[in-house]
Amino acid sequence: MDAIAEQLRAEFDVAGYTVEGVAERLSGLASGALGRNETTLAYRETAAGEPIDAMIRLFLLQRTVSAETVRKAFPQTYQELLALGIIVERGGDVVAAVDIRPHAGAERQWWVVADLMPGLDGRREPMRSDYVLGIAPASLSLVNLTVPIKAGKALDVGTGCGIQALHLSDRVDHIVATDVNPRALRLTRWTAALNGIDLDVREGSLYEPVAGERFDLIVSNPPYVIAPPSDGRLTYRETGFAGDAVVEQLVRQAPGQLTEGGWCQLLANWTCIKGEDWRERIAGWTGDRAAWAVQREQLDPAEYVELWLRDAGLHGRPEYTSRYDAWLRWLDEQQVEAIGMGWINLRNLPGSLDAEEWPYEIEQPIGPFVLDRFERREGLPAELTSLHLVVADDVVQETAGQPGAEDPATIVLRRQRGMRRAEQADTVLAGFVGACDGDLSVGQILDALGSLLERDDLHAEYLPKVRNLVLEGFLDY
Repeated sequence: MDAIAEQLRAEFDVAGYTVEGVAERLSGLASGALGRNETTLAYRETAAGEPIDAMIRLFLLQRTVSAETVRKAFPQTYQELLALGIIVERGGDVVAAVDIRPHAGAERQWWVVADLMPGLDGRREPMRSDYVLGIAPASLSLVNLTVPIKAGKALDVGTGCGIQALHLSDRVDHIVATDVNPRALRLTRWTAALNGIDLDVREGSLYEPVAGERFDLIVSNPPYVIAPPSDGRLTYRETGFAGDAVVEQLVRQAPGQLTEGGWCQLLANWTCIKGEDWRERIAGWTGDRAAWAVQREQLDPAEYVELWLRDAGLHGRPEYTSRYDAWLRWLDEQQVEAIGMGWINLRNLPGSLDAEEWPYEIEQPIGPFVLDRFERREGLPAELTSLHLVVADDVVQETAGQPGAEDPATIVLRRQRGMRRAEQADTVLAGFVGACDGDLSVGQILDALGSLLERDDLHAEYLPKVRNLVLEGFLDY
């Protein structure tokens, strides 16, 4: 496969079948329509029959292309692509059996092999049970969440098409990619070979394929959909585990697979059980390890079922109503009142869970901020009064109130980066932040404000607020 992959990579390069090349070939209107799964404009603009036209039509538009045109596009690999089942001849035409599409990282150009994208031009058939998802918003969310560290060894659990491994390849010495789906492992191997990446691919569930090994970084976009056991299960999103047990096991068992200070980061869904706090539920998984869970969205059971039935292409099909009803009944039996959707970061160091709801816009990639946030918590001293603080360069102050009023009615400190948090401040805290230019210590500023306001309680009241501003990156030291 390696020799064929090298030849295929060269053919893609010669044709210009890259992210930039496709963008140059298609107009903005055609690209926008393709982003909405409509191929008509792009098909019209790829009529010249050049190699890049054939590649776009085959893999991105899922259209038939004449065998003669495809042979010209792949002069070295045509027969091998047929033998591998990547393309299929139908009379005098050729169709793609898998999706191969260009994908760009920060400084790299890759190609990702996956199953054909569903839903083009309104066509939507139920997926095969071992369907391998390609580049999707969730997988890119995990890419953006991953902390930007150099690592000796990393693990990608539930690798799918291998997209996480691609993004780790430039900064990790050895990457292990696992999946329970043999088809996913086959396509991951193709992805790795096509991009010249040495990847250790293993079959098995959760941490079974790496028992006894430890990693500096574990990432996972697991099959986290909370669904009842069924014969129609899609491997890429559902398991035979009850409820959110697959996420629970990944988190609970992570410390035993991590080096000291190692990271486990995953996307997750979790059940919000009647009478329970979801934060306490996840705290039971993370135990005494430092962790941060963020609930980005929460759906009621009906919304959740509708989302994933549509995702499976079942909307409007005869079985839709019965599947909908059975799924809702099952969630009700589990006493699930809502499902949380978000991410969990765990670092293998002593600590506790910080869990929050944050449905607002955040900076991407968020990984550097995740790293900074953990390091702030680990490094901030207990005693703050001797620190010399400066205001972070992305902080702005917003005030509101009646014109001519002596003091504003509200003062908000807002960060433009990271989680883009906003903290409401009174005049004392705003005055403190305004004085943080690195010259005076925390204690000196609070003492000066206390003298000005004739108050001797500022240390007790404001040191916790100052600590929070430092932890959230409003103030640096």
